[in-house]
Amino acid sequence: MLACLLIFSLLSGYTFAGQPCIARDFGHSSHVCVCNSTYCDEYDEVQPVVGELQQFVSDRPEGRRLDKYSLAWDNDTSTVGVVVSIDRATKYQPIIGFGGAFTDAAGINIAKLTEEAQHNLIKSYYSPSGAEYNLGRINIGGCDFSDRPYTYCDLEGDVDLTSFDLAQDDHLYKIPYIKMAKEMSSKEILMYGSPWSAPAWMKSNNALNGQGYLLPEYYQAWADYYLKFLDAYKEEGISFWGLTAQNEPMDGNIPDFTFNCMGWNASTQATWIGQHLGPSLDAGGYEDIKVMAFDDQRPLLPGWANEIMEDTDAAKYVDGWAVHWYVDFLGSPGVLDRVNEMYPDKFILFSEACTGSYPWELQKVLLGSWERGQEYINDIITNLNHWSTGWTDWNLVLDMNGGPNWANNFVDAPIIVNPENDEFYKNPMYYGLAHFSKFLPEGSYRIKNEMSGYDSDRIESVAFERPDGALVLIVTNQHAEQAVRMRIVTEAEGSQVISIGPQSVHSF
Repeated sequence: MLACLLIFSLLSGYTFAGQPCIARDFGHSSHVCVCNSTYCDEYDEVQPVVGELQQFVSDRPEGRRLDKYSLAWDNDTSTVGVVVSIDRATKYQPIIGFGGAFTDAAGINIAKLTEEAQHNLIKSYYSPSGAEYNLGRINIGGCDFSDRPYTYCDLEGDVDLTSFDLAQDDHLYKIPYIKMAKEMSSKEILMYGSPWSAPAWMKSNNALNGQGYLLPEYYQAWADYYLKFLDAYKEEGISFWGLTAQNEPMDGNIPDFTFNCMGWNASTQATWIGQHLGPSLDAGGYEDIKVMAFDDQRPLLPGWANEIMEDTDAAKYVDGWAVHWYVDFLGSPGVLDRVNEMYPDKFILFSEACTGSYPWELQKVLLGSWERGQEYINDIITNLNHWSTGWTDWNLVLDMNGGPNWANNFVDAPIIVNPENDEFYKNPMYYGLAHFSKFLPEGSYRIKNEMSGYDSDRIESVAFERPDGALVLIVTNQHAEQAVRMRIVTEAEGSQVISIGPQSVHSF
């Protein structure tokens, strides 16, 4: 099987595998797919067929969403604008996975739906008939996407953490939906946690937000806090694959920063990981948990990586780098190449992304925006081509205003809930991500693909070999009007010519 993300005009061999999208137009360039307690669009699990090229397409002009086409390799030699040559002999990084965050806000919104609609929503993300996510991120304690600021140990001076206790948000809004996802998934869901702030009394500014850092005398207590969290979730039957050292550590170095944060630099983070977090995880029986340093914006990664790896204690505990997407529009994806070249045994994982977050985006939720879906697609392809091992979205679910968020930091999400109608709406962002998550299971390897031809600058692509030996090619044409004739060439299967329509994504 060759799976690709493209848009094309070829309609022969079309079959719909699952239940189709019920479209609704909210006036924003494309449509959402509407789900409720009795109906939701579904898509069969991908099954490679020897000798057959399967094409799955989502696009703006025709409104397709993961529509499936079965093609025969035709070895057409006609003139094309782009030739994509795939070489499975040259392999790069393995895939860890794709997913989203079980934030307080996500759970609060899911809980407002009926049980049947809740089931359909989690199924849309984690079941074989949905996007087949295999990653889940969780905020350790409160974050801005909580309904209030809090931690698990707000009793001042409680260094022994005797008052540590999970919040009602964990018991009502996170744990139940994580368990639901695990029950529905055919894959192991890799959970990882990220903290936004230590308790205020452990910090230099005695506050959960604003400019402040962890006081050194509480370095060990903060490591113990992590263990308390892992133990508490373990008692609930939920184990963790990984942890990040701090969500966006640069935020806490900014005066008057508006929501939960805690400042670190690379040196202090290295000291805390190497002398406190790492040894504590080992002593607590969590030596297999993946520790990810950084967890901030892409351009800053090389400097942080170099300084952390100079600390020999930290270097032996750091498994990889967590990265956020918020300034990826500035370019420079090559910084990931530099970090991988210097530290090839440390993986790179994108741990947070969302649209609607910038001050100039005055309307935070744009239901049906194709452009926001295209932003996801472009960013994922770019970072996968530069050694990222996966991509984690931010909130799985938000409300019609992009919240709740105690700091009024509203944003968009792939799924938006309308509790008044017991409905939820799948944005183009959802389908953009599904073109990766549904086709690239953990253990897939990126392989070499080269594009040539006079139209090669109009499309973006990335290729993989799955654990079952099938090839996957993901292609997007983001041009507003122009189709591109593309030939896919592989050594074993032959070649196939396809017209890639404008504003489309394809998985082969």
